[in-house]
Amino acid sequence: MPLLFSYGTLRDPAVQQKLFGRQLRGSADELPGYACESIVVADAEFASANGARHAMVRYTGKTQDRTPGMALELTDSELATADAYEPVEYERVLTRLASGRDAWVYTERAR
Repeated sequence: MPLLFSYGTLRDPAVQQKLFGRQLRGSADELPGYACESIVVADAEFASANGARHAMVRYTGKTQDRTPGMALELTDSELATADAYEPVEYERVLTRLASGRDAWVYTERAR
């Protein structure tokens, strides 16, 4: 079962219930080497439903940059649902968490 590291709206049980029809299992973890910033989402539909300002992590490679969040357990189908949910400013990449587990995370889309 894939892991998805969430530092934002996907940690919210109400969002999980709406998107996946259930609350996800997960555990606290951290994302080392990434700094968390606030961005304005251009996707009007997403912004209307979730607000225009959202957190986004950017890779820095700096050991002092660590983003707290949750490692959530999803099915492959739920991961595809999460992909469709996230606005265009984000892309999903595979990374290693502080716990040593590999997880997907939504980060700044490569330009």
